[in-house]
Amino acid sequence: MTLGNKVERGLFDEVMVPCYNPMEMIPVKGEGSRVWDQQGNEYIDFAGGIAVSCLGHCHPAMVAAINDQAQKLWHLSNVMTNEPALRLAKKLTEISFAEKVFFANSGAEANEAALKLARRWAADVHGPEKSEIIAFKQGFHGRTFFTVTVGGQAAYSDGFGPKPGDVTHLEYNDVEGLKAHISDRTCAVMMEPLQGEGGIVSPSDEFAKTVRELCDKHNALLIFDEVQTGNGRTGDFYAYQGLGVTPDVLSTAKSLGGGIPIGAMLTTTELAKHLKIGTHGSTYGGNPLACAVAEAVVDVVSKPETLEGVKEREQLFRAGLEAINAKYNIFSEIRGKGLLIGAALNDEWQGRARDVLVASGKHGLMLLVAGANVVRFTPSLVISKQDIEEGLAKLDKAIASII
Repeated sequence: MTLGNKVERGLFDEVMVPCYNPMEMIPVKGEGSRVWDQQGNEYIDFAGGIAVSCLGHCHPAMVAAINDQAQKLWHLSNVMTNEPALRLAKKLTEISFAEKVFFANSGAEANEAALKLARRWAADVHGPEKSEIIAFKQGFHGRTFFTVTVGGQAAYSDGFGPKPGDVTHLEYNDVEGLKAHISDRTCAVMMEPLQGEGGIVSPSDEFAKTVRELCDKHNALLIFDEVQTGNGRTGDFYAYQGLGVTPDVLSTAKSLGGGIPIGAMLTTTELAKHLKIGTHGSTYGGNPLACAVAEAVVDVVSKPETLEGVKEREQLFRAGLEAINAKYNIFSEIRGKGLLIGAALNDEWQGRARDVLVASGKHGLMLLVAGANVVRFTPSLVISKQDIEEGLAKLDKAIASII
């Protein structure tokens, strides 16, 4: 399966656990929003590593940060702290509601920390009977057993034995359903401020505001999972800032490191004190190499011109997708916010999102799906207008090829 130093796709089937089904082509190089495979074929990247590569591939600021830090210090442990972690934490508190930061390695780990904090806070302050976690159907919060159970897609959590208890799933955007169920037993409500994996579903203003009001009424924490929506993805640095609703706890990852694995849980000083020494931890969390790169990413993404550019690029995508739809009548709606965009397939195209993905790959375009009926776009936040236009032209040809 290898020819000289060349690794072929067939090797995946030999040596990798089969929980993925990767495309046949193997990327070997990326620059900006373009990627090249082993054969030298070029692709426009509208996927961004699933909303991770927020500055594209090999952005100069990230390359400089990793080269600089790689000459200094890669890893310590949490027996001591380090300068990049402290600088990054300070910047995250300055740019958000938060006063305290816990670093992890992924979105799932950040969510695990958020959920453990909620349970520990409730037990400390209110007693063991206040333990219910409310989450929402079609939500996604990670793949650890706790987070996948809180996520609202049973297919991901079934078949692994008894699940963590006292987790309730309600309908997203159902104000009355939430009002009817939430109680003083509820310790936390966990939600995405825009559902990603569940189909790119935005919350109504009423729903977002009601969740906050009901959490206050019943002394429950509001946890926002901003793993996919955070770090400029929606045009605000965090999506909650565009909703006018502030959570008590926020998880962030994916584009926080721009491609380097890092996650963080953000919260207040009052809540953070419940994670006393020894109650939680992470060997790699706050790793100086990851934090140095993330700091460079935050510096670029938090610039007003970057965030304004996300909103401008959203309009280019919407206009381009509407033009494609006018030709082929494939989408029922274009939804989402910023550069987290979902093109929902209409009745005649139900179940064919992956067909669009595969056809796009054959025409030199990388994109995503969000379920079987939504084509998802999460490109670099600084993708050029030329790359947007060229990528949309490739999408046009891909759709034409499967009509």
